[in-house]
Amino acid sequence: MDRSFIWQFDALSTYYDWYSFDDRICFALQIIQYIYHPILAIVGVPVNLLTIGSLSRGKCGLSKCVTRYLVAMAVADLLFIILDLILRLIPIVYGEQFRFLYYIRVCNIHAVLLYAATDCSVWFTVTFTIDRFVAICCQNLRSKYCNEKTLAVVLGTVTVLSCFKNIFWYFMLTGQYWLANAPWFCDVAKGVPESHVWGSIELLHNIPTPGLPFVVILLLNALTVRHILVSSRGRRRLRAHCSGERIRDPEMESRRKSIILLLVISGNFILLWTMLMVYSIWWRKLNLGNRSIYLMWSSRSVSLPQFLLELAFMLQLLSCCTNTGIYAVTQTQFREQLKNVLKCPFTTIVKFIH
Repeated sequence: MDRSFIWQFDALSTYYDWYSFDDRICFALQIIQYIYHPILAIVGVPVNLLTIGSLSRGKCGLSKCVTRYLVAMAVADLLFIILDLILRLIPIVYGEQFRFLYYIRVCNIHAVLLYAATDCSVWFTVTFTIDRFVAICCQNLRSKYCNEKTLAVVLGTVTVLSCFKNIFWYFMLTGQYWLANAPWFCDVAKGVPESHVWGSIELLHNIPTPGLPFVVILLLNALTVRHILVSSRGRRRLRAHCSGERIRDPEMESRRKSIILLLVISGNFILLWTMLMVYSIWWRKLNLGNRSIYLMWSSRSVSLPQFLLELAFMLQLLSCCTNTGIYAVTQTQFREQLKNVLKCPFTTIVKFIH
């Protein structure tokens, strides 16, 4: 489909009554993407850089482990924005201006890096959830697991496994860009579309990311919340019995802030990734065993509407730009550090002038 802005806007406005409801929404979303994607790139890159800078100062009132996890998540989100939004989706939307990519044969390498960054972004969220679960609910394991040495091992292991997990894309895809807004964006290698192995691998690719993380995050968050509610009631009764009045409990306030941060980050991730996960698994399940990749793409009788995929990609991208806002809303000291980072260049200039 020609994705030029003028063509699509003219087609939607002129032939509005000719199109089905699904096609109208799809056209509208594609038109919105001409503005949405550049704005998201302009905002997302500096916002994640500011987050990394603010958290790296270590003055946000968070433990070292939590800080390191949040920095790792911000780095992964930044890489995802660069590899997916800037280097994949913007060239797809502005296809006329990026035709030169057809002559740059690095798409399979790009795919490996993109899917590895995606896995890191997802699993860093999972490991952060596990860390908070252990710190709050498993006091016996807290000192052994919640330390910087274990954190480095966990993050390093996730990164290495994410790279190895996605190496197969290098061999199953070619270096030729396809520039279509589909779950893949490269031409596939010869013989791959007819392979049942390829279809199975594609289907399984979506189970560990993000299918399994959804289950782990929901389960651990439920257990963490239950533990905090039970322990909070016990501490309130004990302190009221000992003192005879309700007084401020710093420990419970710290736990409350920690669980709010955890739940908001986890909820944001699940909310914005759900549609893409459902669409990808449904799409690959339906087309598992089809003889041609082009038959898969053109078969609309059993497929979900195309506009769902467009919307799913837009929501997924948004998830990589919202964590900074979450930190700013839930963490007072993070807001102060963010202001300091923003003031730093101007302060340096003033000092240099004087």
